[in-house]
Amino acid sequence: MTSADSLLAPGWAGSPAAAATGDAAYLRALLDAEAALTRAQAALGLAPAGAAAAVTEAAGAARFDVRSLAERARDGGNPVIPLVADLTRAVGEEYGPYVHRGATSQDIMDTATMLVAVRTLEPLLADLGRCERALARLAAGHRDTAMPGRTLTQHAVPTTFGLKAAGWRSLVLDARDRVTAVRDSLPAQLGGAAGTLAAFTAYGAPDATALPAAYARELGLRAPLLPWHTLRTPVADLAGCLAFAAGALGKLAADVLVLSRTEIAEVAEGGGGGSSAMPHKANPVRATLLAAAARRAPQLAATLYGSLAAEDERPAGAWHAEWEPLRDLLRLSGGAARDAADLAEGLRVRPEAMRDHLDATHGLIVSERLSAELAPVLGRARAKALLAELAARTWSESRPLGELLSEEPALKDTGTGTDTDPTRYTGCAAALTDRALERR
Repeated sequence: MTSADSLLAPGWAGSPAAAATGDAAYLRALLDAEAALTRAQAALGLAPAGAAAAVTEAAGAARFDVRSLAERARDGGNPVIPLVADLTRAVGEEYGPYVHRGATSQDIMDTATMLVAVRTLEPLLADLGRCERALARLAAGHRDTAMPGRTLTQHAVPTTFGLKAAGWRSLVLDARDRVTAVRDSLPAQLGGAAGTLAAFTAYGAPDATALPAAYARELGLRAPLLPWHTLRTPVADLAGCLAFAAGALGKLAADVLVLSRTEIAEVAEGGGGGSSAMPHKANPVRATLLAAAARRAPQLAATLYGSLAAEDERPAGAWHAEWEPLRDLLRLSGGAARDAADLAEGLRVRPEAMRDHLDATHGLIVSERLSAELAPVLGRARAKALLAELAARTWSESRPLGELLSEEPALKDTGTGTDTDPTRYTGCAAALTDRALERR
């Protein structure tokens, strides 16, 4: 990756995903796919052992010029064609004919893409693991830290920060599980010109259907049931799990962006970013980059889903349309996982601000509980009307709701409706947090 690749991409610049998806990484995967094909044929007696050794030795990425390959890819529409020509020359006259034998460009391009995906998903999963562990610590540490629950931008009823962090962690685990399942399912691609394996039979394979499994073993990928040139389930699965991961991490970002506003300040990023104009600012940069990734990911996934409608046995344009958005989606999601882990590990929680905000509505945040308690004493309609009346007075008179309730004649000596402590109305938040933390 050069600086030109990432100047406008601070969300993934310098991340493991950047290194795993750069042009050099793709070249490495293409060469690995070609060498593995020759080794698989040699393992089944379809090529000399010397050919497997020669192709593997020649497939060193340093031998090949990425820029030249990219420029020459215009002639055939993909980089495999010029790469095969260069690799054949590097292997030499004796074993050159065994390079790419029986395969089609899409076999190598699809297989290399699966290799790039697997190699990118490994560090992505590691960062999701870092993130969920940090969130678990926050959830456990703030199991009983009461804060305002907010619905439609307004204070609703109290909740706890522990439950909020447990919810973030649950989404991260959902993303982890989906990404893991997809990573473990990604297949090699091998079908030949029209997905029939005919060329391998022509080159002497008594049972060419055994070759895709041997090929997959060489690469550490799953063996495909069928060639999937126009059966794009693997790419669609990648699109789905990556877009979900970006969106799940976007939920964490959305909450942090709200809670870290100056006028709320219930949380803060551990290392906020500076402003070019305002020295006092510490911007929530990690959350900002996560939010940006969550906004972009669905559109990238949409392009990949659109390529499912691929005509014939090998299409014109459908698989070509996948390369850049899939790489972008891998980079975005990988960078987002890194940023989410850094955000969660450094997040500063301010329980004192949360406690202050619980009192911001003069006790009205527990009106739901009071309504339930007063209904048996006053009747449901009267209880609702009384609370609506007193709610208006709390603001007009700047007096706590509990004080106004204590003056109501109908409630004197009943012992009902005077407890407005919001910390005692968090419901099952602690138990739900404990339940969520049992998940591994």
